[in-house]
Amino acid sequence: MTESPSSPKSVSVLGAGSWGTALAIAVSHNVKKVKLWGRNTASMNEMQSTRENKRYLPGVTLPQNLEIEPSLSNLIDSALCFLIVVPSHAFSHTLESLHNEIIRRDYNPDDATIVWGTKGFEPRSGELLGDVARKIFGSHAKRAIVSGPSFAKETAISLPTALTTASANMDQAKSLAHWFRTPSTRVYHSDDIIGVQIGGAVKNIMAIAAGISDGLGYGANARAALITRGLSELTRLGLALGGRSETFMGLTGVGDLILTCTDNQSRNRRFGLGVGQGKSQAEITKEIGQEIEGIQTVKELYMISEKLNVDMPITEQVYRVLHLGDDPKIAVQRLLQRNPKAETT
Repeated sequence: MTESPSSPKSVSVLGAGSWGTALAIAVSHNVKKVKLWGRNTASMNEMQSTRENKRYLPGVTLPQNLEIEPSLSNLIDSALCFLIVVPSHAFSHTLESLHNEIIRRDYNPDDATIVWGTKGFEPRSGELLGDVARKIFGSHAKRAIVSGPSFAKETAISLPTALTTASANMDQAKSLAHWFRTPSTRVYHSDDIIGVQIGGAVKNIMAIAAGISDGLGYGANARAALITRGLSELTRLGLALGGRSETFMGLTGVGDLILTCTDNQSRNRRFGLGVGQGKSQAEITKEIGQEIEGIQTVKELYMISEKLNVDMPITEQVYRVLHLGDDPKIAVQRLLQRNPKAETT
């Protein structure tokens, strides 16, 4: 463990899936006490007895200073440092419960530090998760996101990884990056919290698109085209929402996009492969057995692009396939038959 003067005495992680557990392991390198909480009491009890997340990260032993905590109330201590890694549809409710529990324990939510590893939008409002956190915890609480091209298993077993922490305050982003640094994980920092969030959300849709294309047997040329034009869509939306172009050329933009579109460790890519192969969404979801953020995110993303009048043709076709039942082959034809245009637009 490599504590620094900026290390909190404890960090509580909410969300015990693969990524939540992997990040908890990373944080345990730098923080004396890490508490990991999940909603499934039976799973938490099993993790406590076996010191392993057998469902999501089999074979990875949990560090001794990583405590399994079945009670949300027991996550609250004077450090008030929290890492939220729940699915996007549970993000708002989880933060509200945490906020209420902090008050019930006679602490001040203004003093909290909220970092999240969740990627997506708030389903009901379509808001960025950072805006949801600000609404619930107010503007005084520290807020940041950790993101980047990373698969949970590789991070958990200490394979080389690069991440980015982003906050509206650069000093906060720099300080919070230390939570996640390990001998095998390099962590950069950024004050483009909007751009980093957009990259993490949009890449899941492009991974589904790339999976569908590969499932249809369309080959490497089509995949490369989807990744490249997907980056254009990501950038257009990100700029419209206030992100910066250099962010989309970095780890949390093109880096995460390439990773999730090209490797079958990506749940969203595997989901797309199944769709392209003609399987039902229910069948694919059951096979994967984990949250597939892109299914819901593409609906929110399509609505946002329509509202802002941002051209996102790949997003539109993935939305039509997943939510309107369009034939994937017809969706591809629509993309190929669009009016000619300059590549830079």
